[in-house]
Amino acid sequence: MMANSELTHDSVKQQHPISLYLKVWGLLFVLSTLSYLVDYFHLQGMLRWSLILLFMALKAGLIAAVFMHMRWERLALVYTIFLPPLVLLVLVGLMASEASYIFALREWFFSLPGG
Repeated sequence: MMANSELTHDSVKQQHPISLYLKVWGLLFVLSTLSYLVDYFHLQGMLRWSLILLFMALKAGLIAAVFMHMRWERLALVYTIFLPPLVLLVLVGLMASEASYIFALREWFFSLPGG
């Protein structure tokens, strides 16, 4: 058995207070309610999708930060986990932009007389 003086930093587990988890759970409940209210009030168009995506990103960030303990990890590990999906999202956005351009170009080309 180890004496208290022999305990290393690695052998001591960090405990988070239950109040932290209850506060995050409450905030997740509020964000889910707001997400539901977007549909309840029949918001349409870009406002609807912007709010839904905003609430989704906030909830995912809270879950990852607190329940997956990313808040207390080293920055290198956080970058290793979150940077590749972020890069993929940027690439998907670039491909969507390129697809819109190609679609508009084809629409213009085939609308020409004799095209």
